[in-house]
Amino acid sequence: MRLNFIAAAIAFALGAGALAVSAEGFQTSSSREDTYRHLELFGDVLSRVEADYVTDIDDGALIEAAIEGMLESLDPHSSYLSPDSFQDMQVSTRGEYGGLGMEITTRDDLITVVSPYEDTPAGRAGIQPGDQIIAVDGESIVGFSTDQAVDLMRGPIGEPVTITILRESEEEFDLNLVRETIPLRTVAWREEEGFGYLRIAGFNEHTTETLHEAVAEMREAFDGNIPGVVIDLRYNPGGLLDQAIGVTDTFLDGGEIVTTRYRNPGENQRYNARPGDMINGAPIVVLINEGSASASEIVAGALQDRERATLVGMTSFGKGSVQTIIPLRGGRDGALRLTTGRYYTPSGRSIQATGIVPNWLVSHRIIEEDEERYSEASLDGALANDTGNSREDDNLAAVEMPPEDYDGDFQLDRALEILGALTESEQASLQ
Repeated sequence: MRLNFIAAAIAFALGAGALAVSAEGFQTSSSREDTYRHLELFGDVLSRVEADYVTDIDDGALIEAAIEGMLESLDPHSSYLSPDSFQDMQVSTRGEYGGLGMEITTRDDLITVVSPYEDTPAGRAGIQPGDQIIAVDGESIVGFSTDQAVDLMRGPIGEPVTITILRESEEEFDLNLVRETIPLRTVAWREEEGFGYLRIAGFNEHTTETLHEAVAEMREAFDGNIPGVVIDLRYNPGGLLDQAIGVTDTFLDGGEIVTTRYRNPGENQRYNARPGDMINGAPIVVLINEGSASASEIVAGALQDRERATLVGMTSFGKGSVQTIIPLRGGRDGALRLTTGRYYTPSGRSIQATGIVPNWLVSHRIIEEDEERYSEASLDGALANDTGNSREDDNLAAVEMPPEDYDGDFQLDRALEILGALTESEQASLQ
């Protein structure tokens, strides 16, 4: 194992030098020496642990933990995926899996919920963004990595699992859930008060295709003339970049959708919509909230900047970075999830750590003045916004909130009212 590690370290050093040449054009002899020196230090530490630690250790697990620590020190979204975790990730973007249905991350050494998925065990149990999961089946997971927590919570469909939740201002409590199939279908539609309502819950490989099918069904239901659409992106944690582009393209008639910028300017990309708006310019209201992240923010930001939609809800999560999945030895050694770039809306906005502020601030519940606002900016090691902007505190005086006894979806109800007003205004302008 020791010889294998030294060989791997030398190979890594050579690879690091090659990467530095690619990224910077050259690598000085001094920086190469620093790389080798630090690798030698790592090898010395490993050797001492192997020789002197109080119990026998698993060298492979120790090195894997070191890799995880290195990547997690970069930002909250860079991580090492073990072979099993890499396979799980591929399943979640392409197939089905047995689980609870939520996006999680690590914050202050605690597994923290970013967003629950709609109509899943997590969603139906009332799990909220910012909830911290401190135990699974009675076993503490404080200090666990995100991948370790996922491994515990996923499992055979139909099997029960108990998670312990820590929520601000409440005592910890248990939720007894049953794992279900987390389905591929991320798009659903229905008619709401004479308008189309589209719920997009995530962005996997089939999202754009499923959206086009839903729009075709909607057009047929409205006899070919869709009067207006509410697109619900609340608690949508994101997903594949190409699917966010495809979804946005559905509602634009050409023009820019998003630009991605990388360390190497030669890799920057600008993505444009193709001619043809599938709903023929009908008014759009997009619903977002603090659980709308990443790919859903690309869609919302593009439609807002292009003045194609009015945004209603609360300021979004603020994840404006791009992650690249890099398989290691074809996936046999797992993969790296590495933050490699940032994305920018058509007007040039970076929403990293700031989020998208809707045109109409509307909350689904009454917000207390001293409540903590959970967002990308509150995550350990989150990238700063490169334009120098910071997330603005919500101006609660400007936020519409439901009455105390309101029984319904206040945000959706307001979105439909606003859509109705937009439709009337458009019809008046045509007369």
